[in-house]
Amino acid sequence: MMDAALERAGEQILAAAKRPSVQVETFFDEPTFTASHVVYDPATRHAAIVDSVLNFDAASGRTSTKGADEIIAYVNRESLMIDWLLETHAHADHLSAAPYLQTKLGGKLAIGREITTVQNVFGKVFNFGTEFARDGSQFDHLFDDGESFAIGEIPAITLHVPGHTPADVAYVIGDAAFVGDTLFMPDYGTARADFPGGDARALYRSIRRLMALPDETRLFLCHDYKAPNRDTYAWETTVGAERKGNVHVHDGIGEDEFVEMRTHRDATLDLPHLILPSVQVNVRGGRLPPPEDNGARYLKLPLDVF
Repeated sequence: MMDAALERAGEQILAAAKRPSVQVETFFDEPTFTASHVVYDPATRHAAIVDSVLNFDAASGRTSTKGADEIIAYVNRESLMIDWLLETHAHADHLSAAPYLQTKLGGKLAIGREITTVQNVFGKVFNFGTEFARDGSQFDHLFDDGESFAIGEIPAITLHVPGHTPADVAYVIGDAAFVGDTLFMPDYGTARADFPGGDARALYRSIRRLMALPDETRLFLCHDYKAPNRDTYAWETTVGAERKGNVHVHDGIGEDEFVEMRTHRDATLDLPHLILPSVQVNVRGGRLPPPEDNGARYLKLPLDVF
């Protein structure tokens, strides 16, 4: 069966070679190993921010907008107009700064439509109650698989790539794809698939879908942890490099082999340090819980659940 969305994305990437490329500026948050990207059309200066970070100190419970303010300064310095605040999924390793950025820069906050599945799962985990909407209404827009949009004059397509979570999406903007946690640098591998709703088989199929894009497609990743024998952080690669050299899923690795590897590897991994605060904020679109009657906000800590 033809994958029409993937075919259109491939045509878009090949066509991008005939015009000025989309520009990307990356901001790396080392405490959470997260790469946030500002992607823009150099002709119109219209832009999007992908996977932003709100600084959070778990020991003190304090938040900070230091990293987000660096993005704001860059956007203002470059005279960019923010159309979109894009989330690839509900992150488990950092809090999103998208609502704060939206108050300063505007733009629509968006994520994949399957965020509702994640909201249902974690709404129960955190016992949020009926006051927590599980319909994605915390976001301005929910993207469907294959949905088209644009950054200025540069076309973009959303691809649903579940596996790490049910809601993961990749944004193909011009000749670049922003793939979230689905893939890491070739020398580091792939995302884990053991969170609630994760699925290693779905992850493999999503990765193979991404790897069907043209080899020259630039891939921008959400995380890097510096693979063994590499001393610098990296967050940009290509489809061709991943197909040739990804240590977990290069060409020739079959689905069963990948699932066995991913299942055994995931069983050895600790949970992300910030999973509990991150998820309960990010399923709300990056918004902190509402203040209680004493004016303070509180995050829940479920015991013996994970």
